[in-house]
Amino acid sequence: MRKGGSNWVDGENFFDRENELAALEERVREGTHTLLTAQRRMGKTSIVRELQRRLAESGEFEVVFVDLEAANNPPDAIAEIGIQVKPVRPAWGRIVANLANFLERTGGRIEGISVSDLKVKLRAGIDTGNWQQRGEAIFAALAASDRPVVLAIDELPILVNRLLKDETGRITPDGKSEAEALLSWLRKVGQAHRNRVSMILSGSVSLEPILEQAGLSAHANIFSVYDLKPWSEKTAISCLEALAEAYGIELQFEVRRDMCRRLQYCIPHHVQMFFDQMHEHLRRAGRKKASLEDVEWVYEHEMLGVRGQVDLQHYEGRLEAILGRAGYTVALEILTAAAVTGGITFETLDRYRDDFTAPDVPDGKSVPTVENILHVLQHDGYLEPGEGGFRFVSGFLKDWWHRRYGQAFVPMFDRRR
Repeated sequence: MRKGGSNWVDGENFFDRENELAALEERVREGTHTLLTAQRRMGKTSIVRELQRRLAESGEFEVVFVDLEAANNPPDAIAEIGIQVKPVRPAWGRIVANLANFLERTGGRIEGISVSDLKVKLRAGIDTGNWQQRGEAIFAALAASDRPVVLAIDELPILVNRLLKDETGRITPDGKSEAEALLSWLRKVGQAHRNRVSMILSGSVSLEPILEQAGLSAHANIFSVYDLKPWSEKTAISCLEALAEAYGIELQFEVRRDMCRRLQYCIPHHVQMFFDQMHEHLRRAGRKKASLEDVEWVYEHEMLGVRGQVDLQHYEGRLEAILGRAGYTVALEILTAAAVTGGITFETLDRYRDDFTAPDVPDGKSVPTVENILHVLQHDGYLEPGEGGFRFVSGFLKDWWHRRYGQAFVPMFDRRR
């Protein structure tokens, strides 16, 4: 077993998750469209990739994986789906034939051009007036394949959020209309080709809070939610044991258990990150065996140090992208207060509600309320309700947030006095 780093893993480097894989495979075989949700770095992409690898290996399914993070609009999304169909030969043949007809009508040729050029040509033939028709043709081509197709669409929430909001993070009427059209189309093709094309949606942020804020939740009702949980402590300890054996170092049981208990919430990427930092620490020290003192040093100086903070800054970037600058500012306040005090009380949240009131904005634009922000923070796994308020789910994220922002923290309502 090798280190996963920040990349998705499959095959020999994929660890455990057999129950989750079985549940997702059952859904595919039953023709269920799935919305895969989880906190960041839980391994959503890895489990989808491993599921697709196993299903393709069985010879019973065709598989297609599409990443929409770079897509800016529905035509971009349709072009990306179209180009990623290439491994499904019958469907790809139909798509290329349609593209060839389009190019002939516009004076172009398809012979001898590269896949990247094909993508450019395909995108050139898709616009705001025909993207739904072009997308329906792609789905029809997939559905006509000899074997059922498992279509994984990653980062759809990022695209929907991008459509909905302007540069300030406010939902616009035009953005809502465009997002609604994309979701309605996706529902239409999903219903039309059920049992021939099974979709799995995922992303680095959750789709449901975005749709709820925009009043579009009903448009995702063909997708059955599957919530991917963290590893149990037992599984995380076993993963650390396998990694230690592969890299020739000794992590005794109590060392591995202490590593997991410091994390508190065993997100696979954080477990791998802790191992990587421990391995490098031992290598620099010229030792093979780790102690409890090594665990404390690595956690305090590496995991919570500058390098660890850089690795976790993607959390902040995603929050700002989803909430906009105004919403992110309040999320930062809430998370920092929860990290500094061990939890944020309902009373403190009421003060934030009083202090942060979304302005009346013309043309139907809106900014997130404190309730919207709390929903995102719960849904994406930062906070959970507890006695008298909310607290961090992950001990590691709590410590990281405290280390990054807690030293000079003064609540917003005190700063404004």
